[in-house]
Amino acid sequence: MPGFPRKWLIVLIVLAVAVPFLKPVLPDTVSGYRLFLVSTMMIAAIAVLGLNLLTGFNGQISLGHGAFYAVGAYTAAILMDKLDMPYWATLPAAAMVCFIVGYLFGLPALKLEGHYLALATFALALAVPQILKYKWLEGLTGGVQGIVLSKPEVPFGLPLSEDQWLYYYCFVVLVFLYWAANNMLHSRSGRAMMAIRDYHIAADTMGIDTALYKTVTFGISAAYTGIAGALSASAIAFVAPDSFNIFLSIKFLIGLVVGGIGSLTGSIVGGIFYVLVDNSAQALSTFVKNDLGLQFDLSAYTVFGILLIVLMFLMPTGIVGGVYAVMRSLRRPAISADAGRAAAAAPSKPAESRPGH
Repeated sequence: MPGFPRKWLIVLIVLAVAVPFLKPVLPDTVSGYRLFLVSTMMIAAIAVLGLNLLTGFNGQISLGHGAFYAVGAYTAAILMDKLDMPYWATLPAAAMVCFIVGYLFGLPALKLEGHYLALATFALALAVPQILKYKWLEGLTGGVQGIVLSKPEVPFGLPLSEDQWLYYYCFVVLVFLYWAANNMLHSRSGRAMMAIRDYHIAADTMGIDTALYKTVTFGISAAYTGIAGALSASAIAFVAPDSFNIFLSIKFLIGLVVGGIGSLTGSIVGGIFYVLVDNSAQALSTFVKNDLGLQFDLSAYTVFGILLIVLMFLMPTGIVGGVYAVMRSLRRPAISADAGRAAAAAPSKPAESRPGH
């Protein structure tokens, strides 16, 4: 799937940096709550980006990335709660722990492919929240009660609110991880990852160490999702086992499919979609009951299901793939018209005389 044009990417980054400064001009539009909501979208985008590296670019299906998200969140929470570690220092720690967990899980997963691997990761997502509740770990994890944290404080006396600082903090991490993923995918290692996805046997024949690349990709994917979990722990200032149930993994997968599998930009769109629908389901349910007069409740999962069915029919390659398809279809008539005008304007060549005429 084509990448996002660099000039538009730069424009979006500049606009994203400028948004919090519009609060004095547009206090209702750029409120603290909405900045926090955008921060959670960026965190979700990082988690979906991690899943995309594994599924979209390496071809390994995972239904258990909520487990790595939980490991990252708890790693950050325990370090902040027990060791008074600064919140920013927990990101590399969470990445390292999740990389090790993902790599170790990837080793036995080498014997599994397709739906067997999906079921194995599904089992991981079911097991991790229950493990976090075990009484032997209550001293670290807080058991069912979880861990209450403090929200990140604004450093260096910057004239920003907590929500504004959280927005910039998540934004910088997202941009860095997006840049790192883009560079990796355009490197020799990235091409090897995608070769394994597209032509597994051919890649093995050409000397690519498929086992090594698969396990390392599993670790990197888990590290990305773990960083998202660590950011979530700092942003929400609370972690509990029930926050990381199996539906979290399903939401990541929905975000990936809706945004666009195999597209870095699709990961961002998928993260925005997942958080937006999750937070708008209640408002939509109220609208349906009060304004349309239909007496039934719409849960977030109902909305997810309806939108997923509609989008899969209209845009089977995801939102980003659908947008590119529309742009190509609009551009094609213009190219054909230009080619026709160029052919009509070209001078005709005189007929060549043949011998004997």
